[in-house]
Amino acid sequence: MVTVNVYEQYFAADCIANSIHRHAALVMLIATSENGTVRYEAAVTFFPHIDESDFAVSYDAYYSDVLYEAPGRRSRKREAMLMETFREDIDALCRQAGGTVYWDKPLKEARRG
Repeated sequence: MVTVNVYEQYFAADCIANSIHRHAALVMLIATSENGTVRYEAAVTFFPHIDESDFAVSYDAYYSDVLYEAPGRRSRKREAMLMETFREDIDALCRQAGGTVYWDKPLKEARRG
């Protein structure tokens, strides 16, 4: 199994999970290839971010949704299409979690893999 974060970025956020106030989120588009099948998943994990240097991500407030799964391999064209609706997909996960990602407040530059 090969798993790659196609896209990931840290943002200011707001969520209370497991009685802990979370002030940041890591959002990811994850590609997993295994046995001739590719799966793309949108994921968000909220973490405390107590100060500006605190990027200790806790995975107890992790939410994800499979966006695509089929025989084949990674495709730049498919990844570009998934990125077109990525924020909406993450916002839906945030609603499920009772949280918010502040898209206009990035904490770090985006990374693409």
